[in-house]
Formats: sequence, C-alpha cells, structure tokens
Amino acid sequence: MPQPTALCVYCGSSSGKHPDYAEQARAFGAEMAERGMALVYGGGKVGLMGTVADAVLAGGGKVIGVIPRQLVDLEVAHPGLSELVVVDTMHQRKTRMYELSDAFVALPGGFGTMDEMFEMLTWAQLGLHRYPCAFLDARGYYRDLRAMMDHMVDERFVRPEQRDSLWFGDDMTALFDWMQTYEGTYLPKWIDNQSVDA
Repeated sequence: MPQPTALCVYCGSSSGKHPDYAEQARAFGAEMAERGMALVYGGGKVGLMGTVADAVLAGGGKVIGVIPRQLVDLEVAHPGLSELVVVDTMHQRKTRMYELSDAFVALPGGFGTMDEMFEMLTWAQLGLHRYPCAFLDARGYYRDLRAMMDHMVDERFVRPEQRDSLWFGDDMTALFDWMQTYEGTYLPKWIDNQSVDA
C-alpha cells in the first residue's frame, strides 16, 4: 500500500514516568509532519497526546482531534488543532477515528490506549480493515505485551500470521518503511482440523 496519509496515534493522556516517552512522541510527531501525514488522535492537550499533537502542528502538519463532549467540558481538549471533532460517546470517538485514518500506531499508554488499539487489531482479524497496526516502543514498554502475544499464538488463540502482521520496535524510519510495504492479512478460516474432535 502507499504511505498512509492519515495516521491514527493512540497514546497516554499522561506523560509517563520517564522523559524518553515524551521525547519519542515529540520525534514521532515531527517525523509525521515532515512526511506530510495528518495526525488523527484523541483530541487532548495533556500527556503524550498533547506532545505528539504539538509536534505535528509545530512542523506545519494537520492534526484532527476526536473527543467526547464530556472531556471537552472538563477542559482537556487541545485548543489549537486543525480540526476538533466533538462526539457524544467513547464508542463514537473510536469509530470516527477509524473512519478518518488509514494506519494505526500505539505509543506508550494505559488502558485507553490498549482498548483502542486492540479494537483495531480485532477489526483487522475479522477482515473489517486491512490497515497497518504498529506498536512504537520506548524503553521496552511493549516488550511484555509482545511476549503475551507470542503466548497467545503458542496456546492457539491467535494465529501466527495475525501476530506477524503487527509491527513492534523503536526505529521510526523502519516503521514508516514497513507501512509503505504493508499488505493486510485476513484469514477467514477459523476452524482447522485440529480444532475439532472428530
């Protein structure tokens, strides 16, 4: 596929314990702007969310935030975005972010980041999209998650091809190169001969 034009980034609404997380988010946003890729994200001005958005904006890039009205009312919405889409629910937020994007990357984050990214992984597994999904690491943040996915494969809950269709790493250049050559994987056959007791 060609290089994505609108990249959805999931990441923390806090900056985490180590400054490396914010440094990576800032560098990633700057690289997106340099490559002419729009950022689609959760619309916040705080944490890594705000850091990556500010970096894209500082580089002259386009940033689209999607945020539930409740969070706007709590005054965490970023005031300087190219576009801010306000929705009523978290479910609408995730759907709209998906509609606006053609690739998905998780930077370090918490439960919300995992929820959003794993929904995109599930939709890819079901054949609802064939966009690239990647985990951009910092300080080995996603090392144990990758090991857990390997365990899922070993225990036959996830197919190797599905696990292998994801990208993990901390090299941004390698990530962007991978996205340009990505080919979606969809395996419609869920039950094989070993899955049933004849």
